[in-house]
Amino acid sequence: MNLLLWGAAPYVTIALLVAGTIWRYRHDKFGWTSRSSQLHESKLLKIASPIFHFGLLMVVGGHVLGLLVPEGATEFFGIDEENYHEVSLAAGTVAGFATVGGLGLLLWRRLRTPAVRQATSRSDRYMYVVLALALIAGLATTLIDNGLRGPYDYRLTVGPWFRGILLLHPRPSLMANAPIDYQLHTGLGMLLFALWPFSRLVHAFSAPIQYLARPYVVYRRRDRHQVGTRTPRRGWE
Repeated sequence: MNLLLWGAAPYVTIALLVAGTIWRYRHDKFGWTSRSSQLHESKLLKIASPIFHFGLLMVVGGHVLGLLVPEGATEFFGIDEENYHEVSLAAGTVAGFATVGGLGLLLWRRLRTPAVRQATSRSDRYMYVVLALALIAGLATTLIDNGLRGPYDYRLTVGPWFRGILLLHPRPSLMANAPIDYQLHTGLGMLLFALWPFSRLVHAFSAPIQYLARPYVVYRRRDRHQVGTRTPRRGWE
């Protein structure tokens, strides 16, 4: 079972994520969108969406540092385990509550607004359930294993296991020895990435990063009487 869960399942997830994304882009370009519902309701969206996305960016950054950066690298820069744990606990708690809270507001908005609720596809309903459970499980690992019971050094088990998957040298025993909430969070994360190409989450791959380097747009006002020489027509003419 450990070999299937922590040795084979990660590669199945990666295959579904990559192949599903390519299939979605080739066959559903017009559906490659977040299906914005701002026209139906915007007041709560202006509050909930920034909270969720900024919290999610912090969560992603924390996962990158915790899973890809080995413990020896932080020690080389003079960051011992105690300092790393304190920063991880504080930042992870803030990021976790922001992300879970923002998602809760978005889901409440989607449920209470009939037009937004009717625009939700079946695949997105499944995605929201898995996303919420994965975020709650991740917050539980921060509060329980790194807070109440902590500190738990996941960089000795979860981190090497993750890097081993990417390096094609899986070590399922490392993940099998991790606490149950870490295993639950990881399993839900793999399920979320497997569903990713078939839900609205695919829009994350189309973030307009090129806007950061593009030239700014200059808007100039022109007098409407000086635009062309033709007299504008009225109404249906």
